Amino acid sequence: MNLLVLLKMVPDVVEELDIASGGAGLDMDVARMALSESDDHALEQALLLKERMGGTVAVLAVDAAEVDDALFTALAKGADRALKVDAGGVSQAGTRALADLLARVIADGHNLLPVDLILTGTQAIDDLDGLVAPLVAHQLGLPYLGIVTEVTPEPAGKVASVVKEYSGGVRGRFEVDLPAVLGIQSAERPPRYVPVAKVRAAMKTQRIETVEAPTLADGGMALAEVKSMSKPEEAGRAEMIEGTPESASARLCGILADRGLV
Repeated sequence: MNLLVLLKMVPDVVEELDIASGGAGLDMDVARMALSESDDHALEQALLLKERMGGTVAVLAVDAAEVDDALFTALAKGADRALKVDAGGVSQAGTRALADLLARVIADGHNLLPVDLILTGTQAIDDLDGLVAPLVAHQLGLPYLGIVTEVTPEPAGKVASVVKEYSGGVRGRFEVDLPAVLGIQSAERPPRYVPVAKVRAAMKTQRIETVEAPTLADGGMALAEVKSMSKPEEAGRAEMIEGTPESASARLCGILADRGLV
């Protein structure tokens, strides 16, 4: 089974984020980047399928700060190939441009096709709608299913049984014709830990393939342009309502009424 995992670097929200001098975006020169959490789950799911079914796992990411560390970590975990797209600033241009870029790289060769499954995270902190996977699927003419928590391909490799998660703890099981694109919500087990020594060994013995980005028809521009950003301003502190349930509820109703909310 041939598996391709699409990885994306996002600002690490554990660190302090600064706004660029122009005020229209984050200062990416100082932002620390980290692999998107759900993409890490997509990689783990691909590695589990490789261990179960055999085959190969390739990982593909657009160039960004710290992306080499993420790709070498994927190789140390068990991926067979790692490819990095040299795309200039397209990685920050928006979800649609990123999906278009990835789909073109996949279709343009680089020995990524044929592929049985393309996996990526359901969403990222800068793509909460989770549109990368369905847009890539549309570009490649493949079926798509998102918010996936379990993948079981049939031995013949023509169909996969996929579990999709819904709100309220509801889950649905679907049969998806292969090849297909899946947005992984969570892998069947937590992403594996890989020692730093093993990552350093991968840096010495394995390599990252660099791919030139194809030219996008619209230059990779986002559909919506951000005009300005600002950090939240500190306001008044919260008011703690004390007293009996009756007095507290009366006070709460009074506050809502004063503010025209009820």
